[in-house]
Amino acid sequence: MAARPAIITNPLPYITCLASRSVARVNLAVIHCTELPDLAAARDYGHRIHYPDSGTGNAGHFYVDRNGNIEQWVPLERVAHHVRGCNEHSVGIELVNNGRFPDWYDSRNQGMTEPYPAVQISSLVRLLSYLYLELESLEWIAGHEDLDSEKVPASDNPHCLVQRKKDPGPLFPWAKVLAETPLQRMSTHATRESG
Repeated sequence: MAARPAIITNPLPYITCLASRSVARVNLAVIHCTELPDLAAARDYGHRIHYPDSGTGNAGHFYVDRNGNIEQWVPLERVAHHVRGCNEHSVGIELVNNGRFPDWYDSRNQGMTEPYPAVQISSLVRLLSYLYLELESLEWIAGHEDLDSEKVPASDNPHCLVQRKKDPGPLFPWAKVLAETPLQRMSTHATRESG
């Protein structure tokens, strides 16, 4: 049985405004990267209200820092806004990584060159193994890029389209993570809320 990894509980101030859900419906883990320089910047972003009607913002359930520390910002019993179309049945896991920061949609800056430290990936694997035992329906894993394939006009050239979401990106070690967890990769765009 996978031991519970050390998790720092650090709830966002609006968690009681997020919709409740049954954890029995959670069947998908979505891997993101923050595309921000550090955990503090991600926290600042998580505090921003993007949905005035509910008073909530965009954030994952868990954040894994470069040093392997894990923080939980949203309880599993709440729907976090982290991926279009799959929030109600997924758990969002954010890895601190620069991604395309600070020019996310600049067509000249679409490379994602920061590697994921081994300690960060080890913590992710421990977290996923623990969640697999905690969430009875958890079966699938996907990258944000697998589930959101929308293209948007580039910030430097509106006639050029770039991927809105590319995380966790080409340097994410899918083979290692899949080999060390019991989850199956979902790499299609077919699964949505009804999944």
